[in-house]
Amino acid sequence: MLFKNREDAAKKLAKLLQNYKNKKDTIILALPRGGVVVGDILSKELNLKLDIIVARKISSPILEELAIGAICEDFQFLNEEIIKGYGISDEYLKKEIEKEKNLAKEKENLYRQNKKPIYLKDKTIILVDDGIATGSTMIAAINALKIKKVKKIIVAIPVGPYNTIEKLNKMADEVICLYIPDDFFAIAQYFEKFDQVSDKKVIEILK
Repeated sequence: MLFKNREDAAKKLAKLLQNYKNKKDTIILALPRGGVVVGDILSKELNLKLDIIVARKISSPILEELAIGAICEDFQFLNEEIIKGYGISDEYLKKEIEKEKNLAKEKENLYRQNKKPIYLKDKTIILVDDGIATGSTMIAAINALKIKKVKKIIVAIPVGPYNTIEKLNKMADEVICLYIPDDFFAIAQYFEKFDQVSDKKVIEILK
């Protein structure tokens, strides 16, 4: 399956989420930045409120693109298998976790522009992104939401690899993924257009 862009993927996801349309106890929560574009379309198509949850990837010191964990609010997820395999030190982890926590707070303040977050306790959450690879940030976000005692978590994404989807199925109440390819390499390969989303775009959507 190939999507024209994030908007196209979001409209396809919306068709599978019609049961939640107009539900006052249901909130769309998007992971910035690309997830906010998807969340914006879902919010309009389903007539639901949109908010964000900021998660930050913890990168490997050997390969920046390799996620060895993620943080989201009061929760941190670490992939112990990768950390042990690469011999990554506790000192590096402590430094990176602190750095990413500070960056997450900065980004959330930037995106919200003094707008207060929606109260999430006992709400049904549709947690969205523009795709997943290792799933680190999504895993961190799911666990952060569980701390907030939400009623239900539905993960909605256009594309992701089988192994990651299996992990998420064990954590969320429901996972909706439009396409699970056999030969997943990168999210961008399933989109005709997959431009980087700017902070400015996120701020505009959330106004």
